[in-house]
Amino acid sequence: MGSVVGMITLKTKYALKALMTLADDQAAGGDALRIEEIATRSGAPKRFLEHILLDLKRAGLIRSKRGRNGGYELLREPKLVSLAEVLRLIDGPMAPLPCLSRKPYQPCEDCQEDEESCRVRAVFGGFYATYILMIESLTLADLLLDSSPLSRFALAEVPAGE
Repeated sequence: MGSVVGMITLKTKYALKALMTLADDQAAGGDALRIEEIATRSGAPKRFLEHILLDLKRAGLIRSKRGRNGGYELLREPKLVSLAEVLRLIDGPMAPLPCLSRKPYQPCEDCQEDEESCRVRAVFGGFYATYILMIESLTLADLLLDSSPLSRFALAEVPAGE
């Protein structure tokens, strides 16, 4: 399984920062950015970015241009780049249990009961469904423009450190 529900890896954080950097540059009317410039602006190490940008390119989120004004640029509008898509691309499945995952679905190896009566699956399934509903609705545009995108879900603030 990939990421734990609610946690993102450093690699995903760097991917999001790189995408935000490309989106900011595009909004300002800039040309394609070279990897060194993305690294400087995003704070992501160049050695990590090489692999991350390749993954983002393969997924059709960005493209690379050759030549004097070459570099990377965002292919989609930020509002069309789902954060869930980026999370799955970089970290893999987000489900806390393999029996809750849609694409790489598989029954739990240690499960002695059927999925319908499994209480662990029921509790985490409810939590995961809420998480997925929220994360699927968030986009790169939310990272760029909205300082509190979760306010639309009317959630109470989570105390720092939790």
